[in-house]
Amino acid sequence: MNKFIPKNFKYKKVHKKVYINKLICLRLNYLKENPYGLKILSNGLLSSVVLEAARKSIKKKLKKVGILKINVFPNIPITKKSNGIRMGKGIGNIAQWVFPLKKGLILFELNNVSLNTAKIALKAASYKLPVKTKFIYLK
Repeated sequence: MNKFIPKNFKYKKVHKKVYINKLICLRLNYLKENPYGLKILSNGLLSSVVLEAARKSIKKKLKKVGILKINVFPNIPITKKSNGIRMGKGIGNIAQWVFPLKKGLILFELNNVSLNTAKIALKAASYKLPVKTKFIYLK
């Protein structure tokens, strides 16, 4: 079951396309209180399915120890018409939920684990993500 789908939202469908800014993220670009994190090095779109797969791979490596904090939530709907439908007749149904990633964003934060375990878990999650990432930690 995918946890990263909004339960309620103001508008069912959005007419705007998602444009990825070529800017650097200034809001979540440093570790807050947790010593380990996974930093995004390029811009892109993060789907709710991909985020759930990365979360599951981290949880599998941690084995019920440590605290995982996820700093993003996909809240932008992407619509798509099904195959074989003619042009016109309005916008299609919601196909996926996405979050626009900016360079410098801290995606995951880990606490209460060793350095080696955190590195292994976040490396496993980085294989699932569609953007380049980097493991960071406080010294």
